[in-house]
Amino acid sequence: MQSALFQPKVPHFSERVAESFALQGAMQTLGARLQQVTPGAVDIEFDWAAALTQQHGFVHAGMLSTALDSACGYAAFSLMSADASVLTIEFKINLLAPARGERFRVEGRVLKPGRTIIVCEGRAFAISGAKEKLVATMGCTLMCVQGREGVSG
Repeated sequence: MQSALFQPKVPHFSERVAESFALQGAMQTLGARLQQVTPGAVDIEFDWAAALTQQHGFVHAGMLSTALDSACGYAAFSLMSADASVLTIEFKINLLAPARGERFRVEGRVLKPGRTIIVCEGRAFAISGAKEKLVATMGCTLMCVQGREGVSG
């Protein structure tokens, strides 16, 4: 999935994303790692773990949704000004195949950056050895939040 060329509003956008990502308990629970941060594009990886699975041993859809939501959110956040933060308004996930693999890569890509509303697309891949399989897609709408108490960068 290619991302359009976007201009970040702050020169240290990747550091802002990494600092915010480190504060997310949910990403720590997943054991997730940032793999790529470019303007409008974020990739996150995490390893298979029994604690993340459903009854058949596949990564639970809720866990995959969480990772995709963060990838899309941080892709949007990478384009925001220093005084802005991001909140998800809505998302839809399509589960295409069982999430079975050694590790997982999720990518978030900005499709349309707006002043207040940003539209992103996400994809999740299960990785086994050198083979990647697309297991889910997400459409995600996010809001740029400014001046709201309790919600900051």
